[in-house]
Amino acid sequence: MTFSIVGRCGETGQLGIAISSSSIAVGARCPWVRAGVGAVATQNVTLPALGPQILDLMEQQKLAPHVALMQARATDTFNAWRQVTVIDAQGHTAFFTGDNALGLHHAVAGDQCVAAGNMLAAPQVVDAMVRAFERTHGLLAARLLAAMHAAVEAGGEAGPVHSAALKVVDRQVWSIVDLRVDWADDDPIGQLAQLWRGYLPQMQDYVTRALDPGAAPSYGVPGDE
Repeated sequence: MTFSIVGRCGETGQLGIAISSSSIAVGARCPWVRAGVGAVATQNVTLPALGPQILDLMEQQKLAPHVALMQARATDTFNAWRQVTVIDAQGHTAFFTGDNALGLHHAVAGDQCVAAGNMLAAPQVVDAMVRAFERTHGLLAARLLAAMHAAVEAGGEAGPVHSAALKVVDRQVWSIVDLRVDWADDDPIGQLAQLWRGYLPQMQDYVTRALDPGAAPSYGVPGDE
C-alpha cells in the first residue's frame, strides 16, 4: 500500500521525505516535515494527526524521536494499524509498525534515514531504499528519489502504485521542495522524478525571491520584469 523514506542531509541539515502509495494523493496525508525539528511519515491505515503531534513533541518538549513516537502512539486507540517513521534534526531515528499492518511489511533505520513499507512485494524493497540513500551523493531530494527508484527495482508494492510525493525543508519554515503526483495510472515515481528535474533549476531562485526579491531573476512572465 505504501513505501517511504525519511532522511537528513549531514552536510546541509535539510530534512525530507519521499513516499509512494497505491492510494490517491499520498502527499496530502502522510509526509510531515518541519525545518530544524524533523520529519515524520505516517502510513498504513493513516492517522495524519500523528505527524504534527510527534513534531510538536520534539520541538516543544525537546523529546528524542523514540520518546515522541511512544507518547504520540499512547494517544491513539488504533495504533496497532499504524506504521510511523521519524527522524530529528540531528539524524536520530525511530520507527513503529503495528501488529495489524497490512500485508508484508518492513522498516529499517540507516545512516540518517529510515525506510518503511507495507503491502510490499518483498522485505528487500525497504533494505534497497536504505542502501540507495546511503550510497547516493548530492542533494537530499535526489537521494530520496534514488531510494524510491531502488524500491521499484527491488519489486515495490505487491500491487500497482498510483501516487507519490517529495518534500524537503531547509532553514526556512516553508518547504523548499513540495512536489506531488496525486494520481497516475503508470509510474508516479517516474513522473515525480520528472517534476523534480523541472523544478531543480529554479529551486534556489524561489528562495531568493522570498528573502531578497531585488536579487531574484526574472522568468519573463507578464509583470515579472
